Amino acid sequence: MLLFNHLSLRAGKKATIITTNLAFNRWNEIIKDKVLVAAMVDRLTHKAYLINMSGQSYRLKETQKMREK
Repeated sequence: MLLFNHLSLRAGKKATIITTNLAFNRWNEIIKDKVLVAAMVDRLTHKAYLINMSGQSYRLKETQKMREK
């Protein structure tokens, strides 16, 4: 998979930011190879800062403000 190759080349060399609304344990719904998913998550989370954000979407809030005008 192209994403795996990209992550492998960058591992330990460059910063990588990934945003997703899908938890790691659900990535196999998109990528059917469980071994590949485990390897990607391993590379992504090694020495990583994980930020779990919750709350109302900023984009949704902005859209609602625009509609009120």
